[in-house]
Amino acid sequence: MPEAKAAPRLLLLAEPLLREGLIRLLENDYRLVSNAEEAAGSGSGSGSGSIQLVIWSVAAGMPAASLEHELLQLKERWQPAPVLVLLAGDAPYPSEWLLQLPPEGMLQQAEPDEIREAVSTLLAGGRMVELRPLQGYAAAADDEPMGLGAWLLRSGLAQIETEMQRCRRWLELKPGALSGLLLSGRLRELAMARRLLLWLWGPISMAFPQPAPATATVTASAKGTPVGITLRERTALGVWDAIQQRLIEAAASGLSNQSGQLMALEGLSEDHRRDLLLALLSQFDLLITRLRQDQLRGEALEQRWLEAQPELRRLSLRAMAGEYVQLPQQGGLLPVADSLSGACDLTALDPDLPAALPMLSALIQAQPLLVDGRLLAPDEPQALLQLEALISNWLIRSAELISAEILASCSTWPDLRRYLLRTDLLATRNLERLRNQLNSQQRWGSLFERPVQLYESRRLLYGLRQGAIVPIEQTEPRDSELRQLSWSQQLITLLLEGRDALAPQVQSLFKRLGDLLVVVLTQVIGRAIGLVGRGILQGMGRTVGRG
Repeated sequence: MPEAKAAPRLLLLAEPLLREGLIRLLENDYRLVSNAEEAAGSGSGSGSGSIQLVIWSVAAGMPAASLEHELLQLKERWQPAPVLVLLAGDAPYPSEWLLQLPPEGMLQQAEPDEIREAVSTLLAGGRMVELRPLQGYAAAADDEPMGLGAWLLRSGLAQIETEMQRCRRWLELKPGALSGLLLSGRLRELAMARRLLLWLWGPISMAFPQPAPATATVTASAKGTPVGITLRERTALGVWDAIQQRLIEAAASGLSNQSGQLMALEGLSEDHRRDLLLALLSQFDLLITRLRQDQLRGEALEQRWLEAQPELRRLSLRAMAGEYVQLPQQGGLLPVADSLSGACDLTALDPDLPAALPMLSALIQAQPLLVDGRLLAPDEPQALLQLEALISNWLIRSAELISAEILASCSTWPDLRRYLLRTDLLATRNLERLRNQLNSQQRWGSLFERPVQLYESRRLLYGLRQGAIVPIEQTEPRDSELRQLSWSQQLITLLLEGRDALAPQVQSLFKRLGDLLVVVLTQVIGRAIGLVGRGILQGMGRTVGRG
């Protein structure tokens, strides 16, 4: 009879009350040690008595530097055992900072079932991160001096953000069609106002700079954002499976547009919008599998990816339209999938898509990814979130290109509108208005916004977050793209350079005007008022004396 396998041995580091609760939760499936000296006595190397997982509950109020130091010591002391960190909901650490820490597991406000799942996932070689900070928790911000320009800019942006949140809350209540259109238009106006505010107040904020901040430290004033990551295996395939599942859940739940841009994807009905996104994800999965089998690297891998894009879009379009759907057209029945795939031009390239090679190398060959100046393995939380942002950006932009072609086909096929588009776009005027607005937005973006983004080394990505399409801006060198701009686009960059060059002059001018104003008020007007007052008092004195 085969010998039963020994239960994994876990080390618990927590306050007495919480430690007793963890023992009751896990004692039936694992062997638990609640004393570090006792665990060290059994050895930390390989063997039946070694510690296979460390569970550490962080004490309330522990400084960030102490937490990081203690965590590094735990990792070094109990290597290669993974570490599971338990945090309270009011822990004063930003989510962005927590994601940079090295533990394999991290749970905030963990439920008992989540702790069990995390333990089994980490023992199987996976990774699990669930950060859920308490809503509305934030410590008082530091009282740092702020320049006039920075104050004007920040207060304006805060007012715009407050108004945008109010509009989004109204949209979540699912108002009528007309109210929804008005609220969506208001959101686009506010997004444009935000960009205009940044453009107008940029020189002023440079003319009145904010004092240089002290060395950056982790404070509780930074609000945490919820993060949920579960990796069953820390391989390229496991990373892609986790990202694919997250994106499928986001697409299936329905997406609202919070990007600040008008999108052709919004013109599709909710069901077909979801079907298109899921079809693109399915085709992406098949293409990644084929590329992994071909074992291509470098430029050959990226070239094969680019060559496969038109066919990938065509297959996604056919899957969304339905292979066997037929609609009336000119007295006969036409298959929708065949008609659309023949009429749509799906070979266009989106110039704002980032290079695909870093994303492909991480998903196929598990190559490190450069995130915020650090090379991280794809299974690291920050690298996985960056990969998710790149894939979701590709997903949204590909769906946008396909949707624009669908709108063009619907303008000449009325019955196709009933099948694919929203009900308010059945009217020819509404459909053409939407197409004209999209064309105007594209021309404005190509002429003005894209040169500004290239000159400022910014790239706009579209991400999926909490059931919405949101903008994600990241900074990266784009010099090669900047050199490829036309003369009219380069003129915009020259204007920006001139604005930057004039900013110190504006600062000097305002400073001199301020000094001149002080001189006028104190030396000229102040002395004049003093002389007049003195004359009045002397006159009153003589009058009183004579009386």
